[in-house]
Amino acid sequence: MTTQILSPAAVREHFPALASCPDVLPDVLLDNAGGSQVPESVARAIADYMRSTYVQLGADYATSRRCTELVARAHAMVRCLMNADGVGEVIFGSSTSALVTMLADCYARAGAGTRDQIIVAQTNHESNAGPWLRLKERGFRTDLWQFDNDAGVCPLDTLQDLLSDRTRIVAVPHVSNLLGGIEDIQAVTRMAHDAGARVVVDGVAFAPHRAIDVQAWGVDWYAYSTYKVYGPHMAALFGTHEAIDELLRPSHDFLARDDVPYAFEIGGANHESCAAVLGLWPYLRVLASENGEDNEPAEFDRSTVDRAFETMIELELPLQRRVINYLRSRGDITIIGPDNAGATRVPTISFVRKGQSSREIAERVCAKGLGIRFGHFYSRRLCQALGLDPADGVVRASMVHYNTTEEINRLIEALEEIMQ
Repeated sequence: MTTQILSPAAVREHFPALASCPDVLPDVLLDNAGGSQVPESVARAIADYMRSTYVQLGADYATSRRCTELVARAHAMVRCLMNADGVGEVIFGSSTSALVTMLADCYARAGAGTRDQIIVAQTNHESNAGPWLRLKERGFRTDLWQFDNDAGVCPLDTLQDLLSDRTRIVAVPHVSNLLGGIEDIQAVTRMAHDAGARVVVDGVAFAPHRAIDVQAWGVDWYAYSTYKVYGPHMAALFGTHEAIDELLRPSHDFLARDDVPYAFEIGGANHESCAAVLGLWPYLRVLASENGEDNEPAEFDRSTVDRAFETMIELELPLQRRVINYLRSRGDITIIGPDNAGATRVPTISFVRKGQSSREIAERVCAKGLGIRFGHFYSRRLCQALGLDPADGVVRASMVHYNTTEEINRLIEALEEIMQ
């Protein structure tokens, strides 16, 4: 089935914030890597839950049964979104930072043993770096997988040199939220598994733009933030059955060992956020050129996810190409990350300008009603490796599929005026 690509105008009709409240929101939202807007179906789902199903799980009365089923279906939907059915479970938490911190604590409680080495990519967001590096205080050896400025990545041959029969964890981002390039997660995973190690992938900067496929990549753990993928402020962590079974449960000791994911969701998943996660499915069906009615299917179909993200890619590529071509045309700009537009990067684009601070550029652009940002974006270690002052960092514009060519033209016009 060929997906019929929607027009940007048709897409934006599904996002209330993009058609209203100009006095509240910036005219142009180009800070999507920090958090995306939500479609009407998501906003309606959370409101409907709060009005009609706002009770505790696990009781025998009808409303509680409906709420219990809702939370279970949210887990099922995200398993489908990550292509995790049959190979693992999905754990919900308040953020990716919280979930990875919980996971690192589980490994610490399990003990270092003979596999006491943890390798952390320098390109990581701090959420997938700090929790692992802090395990040095709990008996583990930690090694930083260094960024190579010339190569623009953490090289695979460097990882090979670090791996040993003592390696327990390799923590890596799928996409650096500064660089924007898509890493070869399959290659990292093969190398780690050959050494007997587990791989923990931060997919936060990847997930808004490409379909997650944990089965194809063979990863052990994969986390992403639902609020950056057109949903509520929550996060999801996939773990294979084998990886989960190695760990002590972080929640109450009396919970059954096989009570997963509940035994990893300390205090339980946020119920209204689960409702909102389910509310994303009707929008994915719209993007997949299916019947966009709000009726939930009996089963979630992975082909819907694939077709929806194909539509997103088609809508995003022209925007990415326009920005990168403009930045490349200037001799005073350095793009931080791949300077090409295409399938190997996402439209999260960072740059610096010689002789002008990132703060000044971003603040002056924002004053024109365009929402971009500057800074280190919680990738301080990478900023330092790039020779940048983390306090000033980079200018970052991050697009998603609901942005338009007209918005990008406004950004370029503003930059031209500011950078004369």
